[in-house]
Amino acid sequence: MTSSRDKRNVAVLAVCQAIFNSARSLTFLSAALVGVNMLGDDLTLVTLPITLMLVGTAGATIPSAYLMRWIGRKWGFFIMSMVGAAGASVCVYGVNQNDFWLFNSGIFVFGLYSGAAQQYRFAVADAAPDYFKAKAISLVLAAGVVGAFVGPESAKFSKDMFDVEFAGAFTALMLFTLATGFAVLGVDIPKLSRLEYEDSGRPLGEIFKQPTAIVAVLSALFGYTAMNFLMTATPIAMKVGGGFDFNDTAFVIEWHVVGMFAPGFFTGSLINRFGVLKIIMTGSILQFLSILVALNGDSLTYFWISLFLLGVGWNFAFTGGTRLLTQVHTPSERAKVQGTNDFIVFTGMALSALFSGTLYHHMGWTWVNYGVLPMVLIVLTATTWLSIINRREADDASNPAE
Repeated sequence: MTSSRDKRNVAVLAVCQAIFNSARSLTFLSAALVGVNMLGDDLTLVTLPITLMLVGTAGATIPSAYLMRWIGRKWGFFIMSMVGAAGASVCVYGVNQNDFWLFNSGIFVFGLYSGAAQQYRFAVADAAPDYFKAKAISLVLAAGVVGAFVGPESAKFSKDMFDVEFAGAFTALMLFTLATGFAVLGVDIPKLSRLEYEDSGRPLGEIFKQPTAIVAVLSALFGYTAMNFLMTATPIAMKVGGGFDFNDTAFVIEWHVVGMFAPGFFTGSLINRFGVLKIIMTGSILQFLSILVALNGDSLTYFWISLFLLGVGWNFAFTGGTRLLTQVHTPSERAKVQGTNDFIVFTGMALSALFSGTLYHHMGWTWVNYGVLPMVLIVLTATTWLSIINRREADDASNPAE
């Protein structure tokens, strides 16, 4: 029986995830276009804002995990939300001043908050029983589907609200981030016990050399990096390469985010029924299909279908990777394991955002898609490898040597 506390934590963190994802989808849609407005014809650095946001995210993952280990999830999330709101306010000022570097500094600080917010999915599993962890994780991620519409629609509504284009959008970003700080105060996750806090656990090297840990990290890293590589370049490809207007781009991003988060309402049940590795594999196959669609046409329909499949594939791979990671650490080890995992994932995402824009500028949309293929193949290979190991271990357990 699922406890009332577990249900409450899912509800509170789902609200936080919904608001956070609205902020993120607004940012992914708007930040590169702010760069287009400020940079003119040379688009080499057009994805630098997204890159710096992800650098901030990566840089904050381990410190925010240890902050929460020290003061608890609730106040750790609250403090980082206030940091993010301050960064968003700097973005507003940078847009108003037409200062690309000031805008980038603000979005970097907003990224620090994102590093903490990425742990909503881990936090909901902290106190949940094993049978409920996969569902709890997937339900919190599923709430992000709200951001599929709220984020882009907020950008459309607010981008021309003030005299300077997109100043209103980043004002909305600031308000979203403040809202998560106050919403998370309703969460009820016990702090570590004294014994758990004093126990440092196993060395990271010992934990991460486990095959399950390796595949957990690779699934999250390349599932997310592949998605980010294509999503970051899509608004640029649609505006610069395809001549689509802002509303068309918002439509594609909306349905991409729906694909990312709507499956969360049933991903946990699928994992419990079919096994986590099969779901991760399915996610990688869907991302492969998304690349094939993108390579076969550049009309609005092709962008829409490709980005939707990309999002669903991400959901399966990332939710599966998150669930796998919860199997390899104890409560006393979770801060360093979760923080290190997210540091690896978001460092990869930061690099992917930077190289996505550079690759698009020099070689075009087709090669951006080709660049994702190795990432998808790595995840498929890794999950196949772990499936073989698990099958052998099961055979050995059922047929012990006499």
